[in-house]
Amino acid sequence: MSAPFNQLLDATIEHLHSLKQRGAQFVTLDPETMRMLNGAARTANGKAIASSEHRAQPIIVPTPTVLMPEVPASTADGSKASAMAQLRERASQCMKCPALASTRKSVVFGVGNIDAQLMFVGEAPGGDEDIQGEPFVGAAGQLLTRMIGAMGLTREQVYIANILKCRPDMPAGSSGNRKPTADEMQTCIPYLHAQIDLVQPKVLVALGGTAVEGLLAKNGIMKLRGTWQTYRGIPLMPTYHPAYLLRNQSNNEKRKVWEDLMAVMERLGLDISAKQRGYFLKS
Repeated sequence: MSAPFNQLLDATIEHLHSLKQRGAQFVTLDPETMRMLNGAARTANGKAIASSEHRAQPIIVPTPTVLMPEVPASTADGSKASAMAQLRERASQCMKCPALASTRKSVVFGVGNIDAQLMFVGEAPGGDEDIQGEPFVGAAGQLLTRMIGAMGLTREQVYIANILKCRPDMPAGSSGNRKPTADEMQTCIPYLHAQIDLVQPKVLVALGGTAVEGLLAKNGIMKLRGTWQTYRGIPLMPTYHPAYLLRNQSNNEKRKVWEDLMAVMERLGLDISAKQRGYFLKS
């Protein structure tokens, strides 16, 4: 093999190892690359072997279940802000889910500090988010803002995003929100992967069972909440969705979520006051 080929091969292997360490399990190839791979012949010293007896067998690459990010996690000028802006623009034009694209009012990309140590991940936009184009702005979002404030932080200091960037479509005349399907989350999650890779938070918080299912492929938020997990090499804390607390407003349930958030604060090295440690405890 030629020296340039070996250099390219080494660089590719190094990149794949890096992706694996960050939690990636699948890699996708565009149709043109697939065509070239499946039609390629082995080469020796840079010359193609024409003999049919020595022609390479087709290289079969399984159809991946997770796509690579649409935009690389860096730009030519090395600007994180520029890379995030490019990613946002690509997401705003996405048509991978025709039903969602045809009914959405906005692509709800993400909001917050792109250098944040803490990143919250929800499942999908609701009606309010679809209208305003920002995640977590409805009643559940207002509660999330208060939760962040109780941690001694602001929305501007953290990063907030959803697995789905479009609101799941609803039947005509119906109200409320529906749970995103596994296929929808799988199709859209590369955008979230790219966001995580750009922000590089020290801790992730998964809000609700659907978000945990989409990220970790695990069910059972009641058992998983409060237990540290790992996602793309980053500590992840599963906890209840703020909407759950709006439906179940007992101090007992609020305390569970607050204990999860205090564990996050401890992992980030944030100070926890005696007053904070006493939130939602029975008097």
